[in-house]
Amino acid sequence: MPDIEDLRELGSRMIAILGLSTSPVGVRFLMDGKVEGADVLHRHRYCQALMRARHGRSVILNAEGISCPAAARAFGFRPLPEPLRTGRGMVSFGIVSDESVAQRMFEDMPHLGMGAVKQIHLYPLEAAEHPPDLVVVEGEAEKLMWIVLSYMHSRGGERVQSSTAVLQATCVDSTVLPYIEKRLNFSLGCYGCRDATDMGDGEVVLGFPASYLPEIVKHLEFLSRKALPHSREKHAFAALKSDEQTECSESDVG
Repeated sequence: MPDIEDLRELGSRMIAILGLSTSPVGVRFLMDGKVEGADVLHRHRYCQALMRARHGRSVILNAEGISCPAAARAFGFRPLPEPLRTGRGMVSFGIVSDESVAQRMFEDMPHLGMGAVKQIHLYPLEAAEHPPDLVVVEGEAEKLMWIVLSYMHSRGGERVQSSTAVLQATCVDSTVLPYIEKRLNFSLGCYGCRDATDMGDGEVVLGFPASYLPEIVKHLEFLSRKALPHSREKHAFAALKSDEQTECSESDVG
């Protein structure tokens, strides 16, 4: 893991290369202890804590402050309540029409053991004071695509697999699962985080173990020299449009 100054620089470089509008977020799983400069949140969902951090705040979320029962179970803060466990709650939300489907979704949910974590510290990566366990990034799909490509490069070209239930996109898909399985995972979002945060229609989310950060940013630097700007300039599409205009002009003359 790089030192704190290097860690901040890696966060800043990721923002600059990709043109991210908000910060990559460092996530630390902690037991007890006060974190200087961090605000303890109350009545917040995990996705909302992530939103606070990507907009520049250092925050703490614990069992007392977390308001989402599904995320509370994912982090081992408290058991899943009966309406979610039976699937009845998901039917009442209009997310699924069959309780057994919802039951299966929660049965298959990756989660931490009860009491494994006491609090979660989230903060903008470019202002890090501590090394994170994970990095979580929200942003436009095209921008996060380059992170996935860079991660794949760090794994020697191995195809990137991802897992989602279109449920718990930030807490499970982008945080718990990458932590447990020690790999990158990405998600298109979910009902909860799109309802509860400022996540835009075209934004998605991913998370990866912080140990991959140096190699990911190193390859982002490489991509920024040719492939990334070339793709964004849409040269092949411009050539196609030019050909179409030429064909139309020739047809008009004929």
